[in-house]
Amino acid sequence: MDNQIIRRAMSLYSGTNNLQSHICRFIMLAKDAESEIRYVDEHFNMTELAELNPYGEVPTLVDREFVIYGLDIVVEYLDERLPHPPLLPVDPVLRGRARLMIYRLTRDWLNKMYAYDNGEIEALDAETKKDIKDGLVSISPILTEQDYLLGDEISLVDFYMAPFLWRLHTHGIKLPPKQGKPMLAYAERIFSLESFRQSLSSAEKALYS
Repeated sequence: MDNQIIRRAMSLYSGTNNLQSHICRFIMLAKDAESEIRYVDEHFNMTELAELNPYGEVPTLVDREFVIYGLDIVVEYLDERLPHPPLLPVDPVLRGRARLMIYRLTRDWLNKMYAYDNGEIEALDAETKKDIKDGLVSISPILTEQDYLLGDEISLVDFYMAPFLWRLHTHGIKLPPKQGKPMLAYAERIFSLESFRQSLSSAEKALYS
């Protein structure tokens, strides 16, 4: 069972198949955080979450007596609270570039999947699927020259992108083998990371079963 985890000082309340939660889980495991994942499913006592978060939403992070929620706020806190390895560049220009890429990724693509996860829409529409496919193909060439989206070192951008790419298959989005080859290779490279494999819930593992 996903909830049968020894309680730690830091706890993440997470959806079992939720893109925002998956991003946080991936980061926590990459940083080797001593933590507990509290999976919120149909059997979960929602009163427990409501007492921590007035919106009753995941992801919600509890670090001892401190409670924080909202994806970008949780991510920023994790990167500062657990500084090794750092996920944002030291250089302010590169940091700005990373944040801008995350902003565009979120605004153009991830927000649609967030809406799907929250039951606000039943499915991604055809136009959104085409925009995602075309957009991924357009940035694919940069991955012929570098291992990750910002260079040869993994960064926060990749921690947003990987759980998103994992879900493309579920939404019927397939990249063309030739034009999308670098992006597909990039996806497999991240999916093979131990921290990514460990970040998958049972429900998320089943997406590719």
